[in-house]
Amino acid sequence: MIRRAIKNHKDLEVYNLAFEGAMRIFELSKKFPIEERYSMTDQIRRSSRSVCANLAEAWRKRMYEPAFVANLSDSSSEAAETQTWIEFAVQCNYLDVEAGRELYKIYNSILGMLVSMIHNSHQWIIPLNNNK
Repeated sequence: MIRRAIKNHKDLEVYNLAFEGAMRIFELSKKFPIEERYSMTDQIRRSSRSVCANLAEAWRKRMYEPAFVANLSDSSSEAAETQTWIEFAVQCNYLDVEAGRELYKIYNSILGMLVSMIHNSHQWIIPLNNNK
């Protein structure tokens, strides 16, 4: 199997999956009731988008392992929050059960990838050149 070089955060499989998930949530949440505009609709959109934003930030902080891991941890927290909002949306009948399961599964995959990156953070770090 040939792997492409990862040049930026947009080349990460987890980033692309999170972006697709966020866009799917955006489309599905357009059908949420108007009274949810400033609560559930806003929250689920923000948390799903934040997964991507924190991944992008983590990617730029790869020279500092603690900062890299902290941003990955924030990204995983946002993914878990998104799962909670998905559960609420299903229970409130804003999302049908099948769509909710599909989204929840996507965010389970994202969480798995993020945990793997955190546990293997040393493989992602850019070593600082201390030769002056």
